[in-house]
Amino acid sequence: MNKIIDKKQFSENVYQLTIEAPRIAKNRRAGHFVIVKVGKNGERIPLTIVDSNIEAGTITLIIQRVGVSSSKLVDLNVGEYVDDIVGPLGHPTHIENFGTVLAAGGGVGLAPMLPIIKAMKEAGNRVITVLAARSKDLIILEEQIKEASTEILIMTNDGSYGDKGLITAGVEKIINSEKVDLALTIGPAIMMKAVSEVTRKYSIPTVASLNTIMVDGTGMCGACRVSVGGETKFVCVDGPEFDAHKVEFDEMLSRLSAYKEMETEAMKTFKCE
Repeated sequence: MNKIIDKKQFSENVYQLTIEAPRIAKNRRAGHFVIVKVGKNGERIPLTIVDSNIEAGTITLIIQRVGVSSSKLVDLNVGEYVDDIVGPLGHPTHIENFGTVLAAGGGVGLAPMLPIIKAMKEAGNRVITVLAARSKDLIILEEQIKEASTEILIMTNDGSYGDKGLITAGVEKIINSEKVDLALTIGPAIMMKAVSEVTRKYSIPTVASLNTIMVDGTGMCGACRVSVGGETKFVCVDGPEFDAHKVEFDEMLSRLSAYKEMETEAMKTFKCE
């Protein structure tokens, strides 16, 4: 059992929870994630660790209310407990001084992006972050990302804040203004696919942090499998980061939608209850 120490709400469906997990806090690195379970018979869901405090023995998670399990998690309050947290899982981000790193994050993908850009900047990189959302009210962690980056560019679909346009327009604007040595992208799968197509055009090495459906987090169930460079990989143990130009995003998008009908029905039942 892991106690919730703090809770914040960023928007209608996005929350931040600070949770007691001293062993995970001590060992986590940028790019690591955890598997969280709410309730004795609850579903296991993967969440990237946004931050940790070794002295306090806590980790910070940002969660978007999407389905039943995420709703149960964000409905918990300070002083209540999460039944199980397992981690840190996955491979941490490879950090070194590449030169200029372009980080493209959208929606709640900005949460796992934050510790990575912090680590990249600490390693001596010039970090340019393209921060994107549909509208101003959906932008999260702006101040923290601004502080961790060398430069940021904000894009909103409706033009309510920053530059109007999709994240790809912002990415291409940066690429056309200076030499980029490495690109990172985290967010919705369709967004990562679009970003990787832009960087491919300019032959810029690109890393994508994938957000597949996950069950056990140990590579045994196979639910998180993806095709990368013609080979089957498991995001939980081989990732979550891969060469974006080798990821079969269309296959991944198809697998992500496999349980949509069941998820919709489960959410209807949950709301009625």
